[in-house]
Amino acid sequence: MGQDEAIFLIVVGLRLFVPLLIFRYPLPAIFACLVIDAADQTIFQNRTDLDLTNYQGYDKALDVYYLSMAYLSTFRNWTDPFAARTAQFLWYYRLVGVVAFELTDVRTLLLIFPNTFEYFFIAYEFVRLAWDPARLSHRQVIKLAAFIWIFIKLPQEYWIHVAQLDFTDFMKEDVFGVSTDTSWGDAISENLWFIGLLVALVVIVVLIVRWALRIAPPPDWKISADVESHRQSTRSDSPPESTQLIEWDLLEKAVFVSLVAIIFAQVIPSTDLSPFQILVTVSALVIANAAVSQFLAARGHSWTSTITLFTAMLVVNALLVLLYVALFRRDDDVNESAALFFLLLITLITALYDHYRPLRSAGYPALRTES
Repeated sequence: MGQDEAIFLIVVGLRLFVPLLIFRYPLPAIFACLVIDAADQTIFQNRTDLDLTNYQGYDKALDVYYLSMAYLSTFRNWTDPFAARTAQFLWYYRLVGVVAFELTDVRTLLLIFPNTFEYFFIAYEFVRLAWDPARLSHRQVIKLAAFIWIFIKLPQEYWIHVAQLDFTDFMKEDVFGVSTDTSWGDAISENLWFIGLLVALVVIVVLIVRWALRIAPPPDWKISADVESHRQSTRSDSPPESTQLIEWDLLEKAVFVSLVAIIFAQVIPSTDLSPFQILVTVSALVIANAAVSQFLAARGHSWTSTITLFTAMLVVNALLVLLYVALFRRDDDVNESAALFFLLLITLITALYDHYRPLRSAGYPALRTES
């Protein structure tokens, strides 16, 4: 393995592993995902000779992956059904938009379907650091989502995906008045006013934070980014809920996993299945998994951990894929690497969904009414 391949595998490995920490440490983990997402292209450009022609597709797919983990973490950690349903809408709204963009390559779709879910998730988890976010009223939740959508995400999506402006080039050419190949040190040394501006911004932010803390209600618990440190905001101790094979959650799971698989299929080489074929194949796997789980549950078998559930599902899915290949596909017609990746991806999302879905159901009584 060469240096380029090693760097690529390390970066991709981080982008696949770090999102799993969102379930326990939502805020620091998703910020880590954002940092890795922002840095990986620079790393590839400066440290490797990799062809980055398809980088945007790869980047968008892995963004969807870590946001999938964030969405699934709401099953485990969010106790307010109204906020959770709001996040659910924002998540699927963006997911549909990304699928439409991947299939059509019309960048305006990413403006029409902005990624409001991500910042809404961050804002909610920021509140959780010291307060129980279930104290937020319905009106406050809607105002928060609307503010993020209109004033943060729409300008950002336009800048990135429609105008396709590069922040580095903009800062150097339009703000500092230097060429794009000028180092940051030289650019700032020629514009010392920028340091004064940064200091002023830091002071303003500190003042705003102090003002916000002064008017905020008393904290509900000691500040912590670990959701286990204030377990009244989680439902990890809820008893498993008995489920039926055919239910709305099965439809949601099939749609969820299928849309994610369609997005990844656009960036994985030699993936020849059409979106409809992926939808049918993934839905069949999801239904088969549910049938096996229901069969075992009826006989007293249950999974005590996500790892156990993932392993069991992986075995079931591998057998189903091998059976499908043996019956309907020629040996030279299968991309083994792509098949293995999809098998692991589908199994991981399905296992996490099934493990935490009963917790979501246990915490979702009828939506409370508010004035």
